[in-house]
Amino acid sequence: MQLNVTGHHVEVTPSLRGYVEKKLERIGRHFEQVIDVHCVLTVEKLRQKAEATLHVSGNSIHADATEENMYAAIDLLADKLDRCIKKHKEKLTDHHAVEGRALRA
Repeated sequence: MQLNVTGHHVEVTPSLRGYVEKKLERIGRHFEQVIDVHCVLTVEKLRQKAEATLHVSGNSIHADATEENMYAAIDLLADKLDRCIKKHKEKLTDHHAVEGRALRA
C-alpha cells in the first residue's frame, strides 16, 4: 500500500506522517487489495480536517473527519475508513450464493 500525505495550510511533520502511517496500517491488515492512499491534512482557523481517498481494485473510497485536534481528526478518519473498507469487503463476498446452494442440496 502506497501512502501519500500532503498538507494544506499545515506543514506535515515526520511525527504527523508517522501517526497517519500507524493509524492507516490496520486498513492494510483488514483488506490487502488497497492500491494507494492519498491523505490530505488541512487547517482552517480552529478546525483541523483530515481526509483520505483509498484506491482499491475497481473502486475509490473517500472519508473525511473534522476535529479541534489534528491527531483526533486522524483517529476519527481511520475509524471511518476502517468501517468503509469492511463494508466494501463484505460487498465483494457474495453470501447469497452459498445459502442458495445449501437449500438446493
